[in-house]
Amino acid sequence: MCGIVGLFDMRGKSEVDRELLVRMNQTQEHRGPDEGEVYIEPGLGLGHRRLSIMDVASGQQPLFNEDGSVVVIFNGEIYNYRDLAEQLTAAGHQFRTHCDTEVIVHAWEEWGEQCVDHFRGMFAFGVWDRNQEVLFLARDRLGIKPMYYAILANGQFIFSSELKAILAHPDFKREMNPCAVEDYFAYGYIPEPKTIFQQASKLSPGFSLKLRRGQPTVQPRKYWDVPFKQLAAIDETEAMETLIAKLRESVDIHLMTEVPLGAFLSGGVDSSAVVAMMSGIMSEPVNTCSISFGNPEFNESRYAQEVAERYHTNHHVDQVESDDFELIDKLALLYDEPFADSSALPTYRVCELARQRVTVALSGDGGDENMAGYRRYRWYMHEEKLRSALPLSVRKPLFGLLGAIYPKADWAPRVFRAKATFEALARDSVEGYFHSVSIMSDSMRRQLFAPVFRQKLQSYRAVDVLQEYAKQSPTDDPLSRVQYLDMKTYLVGDILTKVDRASMAHALEVRVPLLDHELVEWMSSLPASVKLKNGEGKYIFKKALEPYLSDNILYRNKMGFSVPLADWFRGPLRQHVRDAVLGPVLAETGIFNRSYLEELVDHHQSGKRDYSAPLWTLLMFESFMRNIVNGENRFVYERKKVA
Repeated sequence: MCGIVGLFDMRGKSEVDRELLVRMNQTQEHRGPDEGEVYIEPGLGLGHRRLSIMDVASGQQPLFNEDGSVVVIFNGEIYNYRDLAEQLTAAGHQFRTHCDTEVIVHAWEEWGEQCVDHFRGMFAFGVWDRNQEVLFLARDRLGIKPMYYAILANGQFIFSSELKAILAHPDFKREMNPCAVEDYFAYGYIPEPKTIFQQASKLSPGFSLKLRRGQPTVQPRKYWDVPFKQLAAIDETEAMETLIAKLRESVDIHLMTEVPLGAFLSGGVDSSAVVAMMSGIMSEPVNTCSISFGNPEFNESRYAQEVAERYHTNHHVDQVESDDFELIDKLALLYDEPFADSSALPTYRVCELARQRVTVALSGDGGDENMAGYRRYRWYMHEEKLRSALPLSVRKPLFGLLGAIYPKADWAPRVFRAKATFEALARDSVEGYFHSVSIMSDSMRRQLFAPVFRQKLQSYRAVDVLQEYAKQSPTDDPLSRVQYLDMKTYLVGDILTKVDRASMAHALEVRVPLLDHELVEWMSSLPASVKLKNGEGKYIFKKALEPYLSDNILYRNKMGFSVPLADWFRGPLRQHVRDAVLGPVLAETGIFNRSYLEELVDHHQSGKRDYSAPLWTLLMFESFMRNIVNGENRFVYERKKVA
């Protein structure tokens, strides 16, 4: 895995500052500690940091075609590169290496923009074609690998794997996007294509971008989307057999490497399924890594141990203590923009543990989005039945009133927390789903933001993100539609971002076989009725895995990768939360309503309400402001030496 960076003069051929390019490249040294190179020609500069995985001896980048007219910088893996190399060689192209990177150069020569249609893998790359004076960027279909870009006032286009490289450019303005702030306090992350900064964007998953010198238009092009095209009739037995065959094939192609390889094993269904498939393919025992928690409420390690014993893996466990909150500021430097998924803490630790033994690790990410595994899908479908029974004109006043008068019961089981359900039923389908996934509701955000900041938002609301994706949805099925929304927002903006940054901080490559696009396409075509059946999420997936995993693994309640924030904020982090949330950093932004911040802190710490999620969101925003916006955003991390 690697880090890439580029500078391109869209107007002419102004000289590229080599020292600046090297400095920008070095901010991503953690992504590729093995090698770092830059290439410069008039009006163009490319930089690359390499983590050697394939063709360790000769896969250096930037990498050129035969005559040096086409050059590529690449972050990721192309799993079908051998087949493509054979095809391209037959077409007359000459290869000088055995790495997947060179396939991109020749694929561009052969197919142009359509080269991305041939790639199977995770990738973010930039190709410069001197003869055409074209810069071409592309990001993989699901957004496993990141790509950021910005256009500066002087016409310079800059791009990189992480925002920190762009932040290192002296002409980049760190002005925040108010709409992104609204998004963050709703979702806990900033959905594509926005970033926290006005001047920077993310290239969305499944999109490419073609720039030609002298033509300043920047218009990303969508080359792929999740199809959700219904299969012809298929019975459950056939579906299960096909699912296992496709899963095994996907895992198999993700095993190619010249360096030590292993897997994350949480004890959940998805990571356990990946380990089960790996064990059936690999001749040697699988290296597996898990995190345990001192608090049994959050501890899945015993389930991971069960899978490890069944498949005789080389299993390693590291315990995260209940006071493991020293990473708060480091996370701000890691993510470059506000990021409020608290499971980033244990994810960072499990990546740290894995890197001590392997360079590549497979994960089970993507299973919940693909096969409807989240509990919120079940609640959403219950709500949809009620929505379909009553028109919005009846539901809105009726359930709006019930939601307003019903007491909030954070402490109670979900079935008794009717307030949120009433509030969701008073909305249309997309707004109802948005309400269920929001960290802070519409009413909370209205109280959170100061009047002057609300004016900057004009009529923008965070739900607009989901509404726009809902318009693009290729399916009208209610369950499939919210799966699609999650794939476009939560999966890429939260899950994949979290894993990419946490793993790259330790120079660890993480691969996600459940997000192989061919597998995703097939799974999306399965009827919703076999994904969520009789209240059981991932129904067909679990049934197919019964020969490989015990019911204890498959059918227990989902725990998630959580940390005990509520206890931390009333205990060891009590004063830290009060100082950060009510301190000068947030006050000076002019964004927040001070009295509401006091209410959140006081009500949580008194035990009156559980505001741990909103407080964590504020805590991470304060750290972002202090370390990135107001600080020098230096990311320095000394990895443990690996033998």
